[in-house]
Amino acid sequence: MTTPTAVVHRDSSALAKATAARIVTRLVDAQSAQGSASIVLTGGGIGIAVLTELARAPARDALDWRHLDVWWGDERFLPAGDSERNETQARAALLDHVGVAPERVHPMPASDGRDGADPVYAAERYAAELARAAQPESHAPVPAFDVCLLGIGPDAHVASLFPEQPALYEDGRSVVGVRGAPKPPPTRLSLTFPAIRAAREVWLLASGESKADAVRLALSGAGPTQVPAAGAYGRSRTLFLLDADAAARLPPGFTAPGQM
Repeated sequence: MTTPTAVVHRDSSALAKATAARIVTRLVDAQSAQGSASIVLTGGGIGIAVLTELARAPARDALDWRHLDVWWGDERFLPAGDSERNETQARAALLDHVGVAPERVHPMPASDGRDGADPVYAAERYAAELARAAQPESHAPVPAFDVCLLGIGPDAHVASLFPEQPALYEDGRSVVGVRGAPKPPPTRLSLTFPAIRAAREVWLLASGESKADAVRLALSGAGPTQVPAAGAYGRSRTLFLLDADAAARLPPGFTAPGQM
């Protein structure tokens, strides 16, 4: 488990711009070292704002989009093209504007796909796709993502891992179908903690005062069953990327608002 670091920006706009720039730098470095790179995308207001800023950033062209694999941390189990799907929003904000190779974009299955309306089968199919992309020598069920982006909800959920839900206890499967989520829509797909923790770097994004208590609890040693954000960490780095409002109640020992 890596020790998390908090990085605070003055507002949500600065957070989105800085995170977009950080993505370019990290993925360019990964491509230089490995020849390719991979990222796990998130949805939500700040997650999509980051993708919008990435599409606008002049530095985006430093990244070889043809050698980037794009995955998702969770998805609303809705028909393909639904405006509420994370995939649909990510395509509109970023992926339709850059030269990403279509075969390297890996959306989670839709509810009108070949699995029908069963999220369990859909989760199994995405898990199989992840396993095929994993490095054989690693014997891991998922790739070693270079960056895994996650938003933090006011209840401290990440991906579609909600407090006290059964998916939090999953230690075998890399992807699960979620039914009865407390946030609509109730049926979703989500990476599990083992899949998230396979990432080299996990970046948790939070913007707004409504996230301040969740951030405080996640950085105060809370258990992941009650505070899922506390259970998300990367193998080499864990960053909490925050605006000043979300960082308003950071626990002692972390950067105070205005210092970054």
